Amino acid sequence: MKKILDVKDLSVSFETYGADVQAVRGISFELNEGETLAIVGESGSGKSVTAHSIMRIVPMPPGKFVGGSILFKGEDLTKKSETQMQNIRGKEISMIFQDPMTSLNPTMTVGNQIAESLIKHQKMTKKEAQKRGVELLRLVGIPNAETRIKQYPHQYSGGMRQRAMIAIALACNPKVLIADEPTTALDVTIQAQILELMRELQEKIGTAIILITHDLGVVASVASRVAVMYGGKIVETGNIDEIFYNPKHPYTWGLLGSMPKLNSKTEELLAIPGSPPNLANPPKGCPFVTRCPYAMKVCKENMPEYTRLSSTQQTACWLLDERAPKVDIPETAIVGGRKVHV
Repeated sequence: MKKILDVKDLSVSFETYGADVQAVRGISFELNEGETLAIVGESGSGKSVTAHSIMRIVPMPPGKFVGGSILFKGEDLTKKSETQMQNIRGKEISMIFQDPMTSLNPTMTVGNQIAESLIKHQKMTKKEAQKRGVELLRLVGIPNAETRIKQYPHQYSGGMRQRAMIAIALACNPKVLIADEPTTALDVTIQAQILELMRELQEKIGTAIILITHDLGVVASVASRVAVMYGGKIVETGNIDEIFYNPKHPYTWGLLGSMPKLNSKTEELLAIPGSPPNLANPPKGCPFVTRCPYAMKVCKENMPEYTRLSSTQQTACWLLDERAPKVDIPETAIVGGRKVHV
């Protein structure tokens, strides 16, 4: 597969009165044409800052690029001017935001919001853009599209607003679609519909997707590869089978263990004890060290290098060092009725 996005050693921080908050700390990943990469982790791990950095919508200041590059089709987006980025956003790279009600303009009809990018990037007339808008609303499964296109966001249900956001994001057939927690505010039935819609649209137009989420259930249904993020760093990457059935990082074990199990109605949901690190003063070693039950002295002092386990899986954990004690995955990290193995 052809690589379309290549993030290399990206670091992003935010200036505060006390200290710089190191939100993203030297992360690297690739995205190929037509694939879905999920970036998972709990709140505060740096997922959304990563997404906003790719779109170049991190407010600067207080935000700033500390180092690294974001190569899109071989060109570094961190070096682009705002005018150049305006020609890329919406046309080449689009984003679905977490809350459509705050992302959609309440004073404009949905049709006019779809038409905006078509008129700007595709040089369509207003009439052509409105016609294309109806087609897009139909494409994302909104009924009575000819009527709905003239309505305002408040006249849509939550699920329909999210579908409208997807229609706007896909209007110019972008090469990359970033979906930042696209189903968080929706009920389970609508979540499933939105995820199925994203999968179908990807097959139709071949868009590569970066899915930002904390929900491993969402990941299992749509992603082909996963990057597990914690404390501003990517601690493990792999394909779906590797992350769900052969994870190697204790944080990934914790995420899997906290998933609800369909076959255990009485079992309590498990939480990872402790709190995420303070990124204004991050740990010198592994970011998970204060919450990891297997932490060793070396974990506090040095960040582990990545250990490559296959052509698609690599993990940053000292437990993979040949000198480390052998640790079995906890019984709680069971997926689909099967114990994942190490």
